[in-house]
Amino acid sequence: MSRRYLVWALCYAAIGMALGIYMAASHNHGQLVTHAHVLMVGFVVSLVYGIIHRLWLDMPRRALAMTQFVLHQAAAAVLLVGLFLLYGGKATEATLGPLLGIGSIGVLLGMLLMLYMVVRPGTAAAIQPSPTDQAAA
Repeated sequence: MSRRYLVWALCYAAIGMALGIYMAASHNHGQLVTHAHVLMVGFVVSLVYGIIHRLWLDMPRRALAMTQFVLHQAAAAVLLVGLFLLYGGKATEATLGPLLGIGSIGVLLGMLLMLYMVVRPGTAAAIQPSPTDQAAA
């Protein structure tokens, strides 16, 4: 799962950077909110989830981990496309509001599932102090 999250995170980073470069070149910063969400919800959160999988989740249930992954990526995509359409003036807030709400709630549910996987006994590795930490104590 960590590699999947890393690949998606880097894709979001490339999209966010490209959008930032476009805004700078065009002197039109109307997509600033979209740009920030692509980088935070897409890149940063996906990267953090990948790090959590790599460092702390030993044996998450495959179905739960996959559900969390798909939920986060689908909800992030819905949210980001909705923001792009909204701030691009392609649709009204009244039209996109339900879509943005679904995307936002989906991202939150993905976070709650990740939290569950981290705190669920037997899923996350216990953080062991290093030998230097033990000697200092």
